[in-house]
Amino acid sequence: MKKIILLIIVFFGQFITAQNKLRLPSLVSDNMVIQQSTPIEVWGWAEKNKNVEITTSWNNAFQSTQSDKEGKWKTTLNTPAAGGPFSIRISSNKETITLENVMVGEVWLASGQSNMEMPIKGYASEPINGNNELILFSKNPNIRMFTVKRNSSLQPVEDCVGAWKESSPENTADFSAVAYVFAKKINRVLDIPVGIIHSSWGGTPVEAWTQKEAMERSVTAEEKSRFRYNSVENKRDQDAPSQLFNGMIHPLLNYKIKGVIWYQGESNRNHPKVYQNTFPLMIQNWRQLWQKRKMPFYYVQIAPYGRYSGEVNSALLRETQLKTMDLLDQLGMAVTLDIGEHQSIHPAEKIKVGERLSYWALAKDYNIEGIQFSGPVYKSHEIDGDKILISFDYASMGLSTYGQPLNNFEIAGIDRVYHTAKAKILRNGELEVFSEKVKDPKEVRYGWKNFLVGTLFNTFGLPASSFRSDNWE
Repeated sequence: MKKIILLIIVFFGQFITAQNKLRLPSLVSDNMVIQQSTPIEVWGWAEKNKNVEITTSWNNAFQSTQSDKEGKWKTTLNTPAAGGPFSIRISSNKETITLENVMVGEVWLASGQSNMEMPIKGYASEPINGNNELILFSKNPNIRMFTVKRNSSLQPVEDCVGAWKESSPENTADFSAVAYVFAKKINRVLDIPVGIIHSSWGGTPVEAWTQKEAMERSVTAEEKSRFRYNSVENKRDQDAPSQLFNGMIHPLLNYKIKGVIWYQGESNRNHPKVYQNTFPLMIQNWRQLWQKRKMPFYYVQIAPYGRYSGEVNSALLRETQLKTMDLLDQLGMAVTLDIGEHQSIHPAEKIKVGERLSYWALAKDYNIEGIQFSGPVYKSHEIDGDKILISFDYASMGLSTYGQPLNNFEIAGIDRVYHTAKAKILRNGELEVFSEKVKDPKEVRYGWKNFLVGTLFNTFGLPASSFRSDNWE
């Protein structure tokens, strides 16, 4: 009996000692990239009420803080301009952790569902175009990615599972393809380190990524009744409101980031009116929690897909995503109307997606002048006899089809019945649309179906979004 008691005492003694040990979250580790030229937070755990000392190699500065009664501690470090590698030495109660190979540069969060999660190696029988070349030439210590392990949680958690990995052929096959291409472009243009924190889970709705308190304040009971997780046949823990926020975003909130790239929406396509509220809500929620009111947020409009149920569900969701750009500052949308696939919800052309996201960041956040970052966006239309003339934003040098037929336009009269229309690009950058079946046209729309191949671009190769001029239900 005494032996059993002794073993219990030893076990609990070891448990308490383990709990008191100096420890860092998985994000704060070797090989990490930290945001340049800004105050960043470093945090962790130690024995309660003990001094914690931090020394940074970029300036040989020393500072200290103290753990609280629960052993938690957090302090602020001022980072230099981009560079590295550096080290950070953290000590407390005769324990020391030295973080090695730390780079200072630009840090972005990449999140969403399966199209953001899709690795460079692709999914089974679903490839990524050009992936072998991406992998082959991927050795670059100035690009790093931290992939957050999937975790659905009822309560907010303090840490996540993952590790920072350098870009190299042995690592990049498992990197998010969209996020990697985005980072590669930023790194190549700016010639500075880029870190991506990648946190995605396939098939999940936007409400799963939003904080519970924000949902309760801003989402109506009617909207909640339409959430995907309330459908019995689709019920999964990871679809429930806030559970991915709790497990995969909350642990990241102390980490300073430049901005967010986002690829999601397919799982909300059946309720676009709800998404019109919940998507901007999530963006504002994240900005508030990261304490950056205008934190850059660039997202991908969902691609056409031929096997969606309902004739125009995804067109309505794409419209909601398009309208979101007008609701908040510092947003941008990468259009994918030209690269969808009839048989796969995971388009293989991820290189173009990552590059289109990068154009927004390079133009808006890094002040690269002379580049275009958006495809044509419907601005207005006017009636000219039996024709409709359409004007676009983001098409200063005009429009092009790059030799393809200009299809997928429709016009309607006062009867609200749409008919297939012909379209012609005019030299002044306008588009002329007409149909023999509609002599007195009133409204026009483009790409208003679940699947199509978009053929309207500006002269910088960026595609136009689907749109409609009417507001009919």
